[in-house]
Amino acid sequence: MRLMQWIKFYQEYFALKRQAAASDGLFPFAKFWPCLEDREADSGTASGHYFHQDLHVARRIFQNQPVRHVDIGSRVDGFVAHVAAFREIEVFDVRPLKNKINHIQFKQVDFSDASCPLRDYCDSVSSLHAVEHFGLGRYGDPLDYNGYLKGLDNIYAILQPLGKFYFSVPIGKQRIEFNAHRVFAVEYLIKILEGRFHIDSFSYVDDDGDFFEQVPLTPADIQGNYGCHYGCGIFELTKKAVDQR
Repeated sequence: MRLMQWIKFYQEYFALKRQAAASDGLFPFAKFWPCLEDREADSGTASGHYFHQDLHVARRIFQNQPVRHVDIGSRVDGFVAHVAAFREIEVFDVRPLKNKINHIQFKQVDFSDASCPLRDYCDSVSSLHAVEHFGLGRYGDPLDYNGYLKGLDNIYAILQPLGKFYFSVPIGKQRIEFNAHRVFAVEYLIKILEGRFHIDSFSYVDDDGDFFEQVPLTPADIQGNYGCHYGCGIFELTKKAVDQR
């Protein structure tokens, strides 16, 4: 297969050189930059955790139109860019961001730090594929076995009562894969969320990268983590007026 790709490459190269010789010569040929696989490739990747969560949550924020939306640690070149295309977004991350980008207000903050001072700061917050890293040191944050719980405490604190929280983490058999991430059992996630938040909807991306939107939270599926070993659970939550833990 690889040999045939190179044969095709050189056939087309010399064919285009002949066309250039008979034309205006405005584009001289420079070094080779072979792209041998693209001929058989799809037009893009429309699957996987980040593709589906970013699109789904950005669409929900557009529909809900919050007054102030804050993001905690999600990818700037993915989800944050989606949201910044249609509104202002504040981004808090333990890592620095050197670029100045329209509609993105950035603050370097460690949200696994229990002393975070912000309270009742916004009516909408997102944290997509981020909390599973808190306290594992991967991004220069201090090691803290319970860093994810401190992060969730801080997110709860900055969100106003009845505000929206869009939250995703890896789902499957509960474990740490050091120092990349934690994977959460769905049953455990529900346990730590439901005292403070109403679960408006649950969606997930399975191990094959396929998206299942707003599925029922049935006991059997919860126990089986929706068949996922390393999937992505996506919650839309509303902060309760009173902490009921």
